[in-house]
Amino acid sequence: MATMYAFFKGDFVPLSEAKIGILTHAFNYGTAVFEGIRGYWNEDEQQLYAFKLTEHYQRLRNSCHILNINLRYSVKELCEITTELLRRSEVRSNIYIRPIAYKSGEVLGVRLHNIDDDVTIACLPFGKYVEAEAAHCKVSSWRRMDDSIAPVRAKITGIYVNSALAKTEAVLDGYDEAILLNGDGHVSEGSGENIFLVRNGVLITPARSENILEGITRDVVIQLAREVLGMSVEERAVDRSELYVADECFLTGTAAEVTVVGKIDHRQIGTGKIGPYTTRLRQAFEDVAYGRNKKYISFCTPVWPK
Repeated sequence: MATMYAFFKGDFVPLSEAKIGILTHAFNYGTAVFEGIRGYWNEDEQQLYAFKLTEHYQRLRNSCHILNINLRYSVKELCEITTELLRRSEVRSNIYIRPIAYKSGEVLGVRLHNIDDDVTIACLPFGKYVEAEAAHCKVSSWRRMDDSIAPVRAKITGIYVNSALAKTEAVLDGYDEAILLNGDGHVSEGSGENIFLVRNGVLITPARSENILEGITRDVVIQLAREVLGMSVEERAVDRSELYVADECFLTGTAAEVTVVGKIDHRQIGTGKIGPYTTRLRQAFEDVAYGRNKKYISFCTPVWPK
């Protein structure tokens, strides 16, 4: 097996050597931002495609701006570093990429100013995020973080304790995943995914104002629903009870991809299995992510030279 590398402190090092000190500010206070990026191996073309690489690093840069982290690399440089990292690690299979920009100073004190910053990128194999073919979800007792408390459109490591509490509550109660409501009682998102439902042939998803993360996979699914399936899409407030009467429901995210929801709070959604719209959207998404649909090949960054 090839040695897996990480980009750490400005250089490529074996993943096992990429270590931070216990006094690192981000480790103590959650002052870091991150991304999850998938790479898809196209066997027919013998090519690895990093999916929506530029958009992920644009979002990382936005998250850094919100958290007062000085990201010294441009989006283009981060894309180049990532493809070089994948080549050095000799990746020729599906892969998960984890960039983190963080407060790297080894200092104590709750603040964001006057602390050194750095960025690291790792890659590792990563399978299905939710193992169930049709997930059983629980509406969590934990509410989704509000943007007035912490900026939810930034992927801040510290914020994800909110998701961890909801996910663990759900799993320990016998469910596969959690769905969080916002402070107004509207549906927000899963513990690490955006949520969609289908009613009468219309695709519905909570609006950005519902304290959701502005998901990149979410945007792709909305685009494919309109352009490939010809569906109407509504971005609006969704009540908890509307989930129960949906014809179909699914979760999206880099880790989750397109994950079917079969039950919510012990109530079957539709047939309890993958529905016709979700089937077509999932297939359309996979065709794009693996570089098979050349109309959307600009979404994919090839790693290996042709």
